Amino acid sequence: MKKTIFFIVVLALYSLNSFAQNDEMKKWMDYMTPGKEHKEFAMMDGDWTFTGKMWMDPNAEPQTYSGYAKFETLLGGRYSQMTITSKMMGMDYKGIGVNAYDNGKKVYISTWIDNFGTGVMYMEGNYDETSKTVVYKGKMYDPMADKDVECKETIKNIDDKTFEMAMYYIENGKELKNMEIKYTKK
Repeated sequence: MKKTIFFIVVLALYSLNSFAQNDEMKKWMDYMTPGKEHKEFAMMDGDWTFTGKMWMDPNAEPQTYSGYAKFETLLGGRYSQMTITSKMMGMDYKGIGVNAYDNGKKVYISTWIDNFGTGVMYMEGNYDETSKTVVYKGKMYDPMADKDVECKETIKNIDDKTFEMAMYYIENGKELKNMEIKYTKK
């Protein structure tokens, strides 16, 4: 009788442990499996051209520029990488952005590096259903101010071959647009 009770307790503990492991495995699988947001990143794969405006001073006329962008998904469709080349302010400009959707946090993530700096811009955001726009907020280092500054970026898909990006500095709670770019898929 004691052996039977012992066997039942061991079997019950083993079953609970197995259930916990299965539950943990399901959570991990949910976290790592690309979803609809990741499929939207994949739709951007390919070659793009862009035209942009940049304001060094919000009261001055913008500088204009154009360039080339290549989008590709990484690691089984979990991330989207954008590589751009352009001329800005008379200099060769290159940059790399990696965008993600974190299934656990339920947020979009954007990082940016380029040859006009040595830091990494990091932002998190959400999709605004009303404006059909992903709105990111974060910080980036501003060498003119010698400190991190708050920034906002918006990405709006116009159609399968067009999207627009706008970037803002946030100063004293006020948004100052410093960049806008229109991308067109080749």
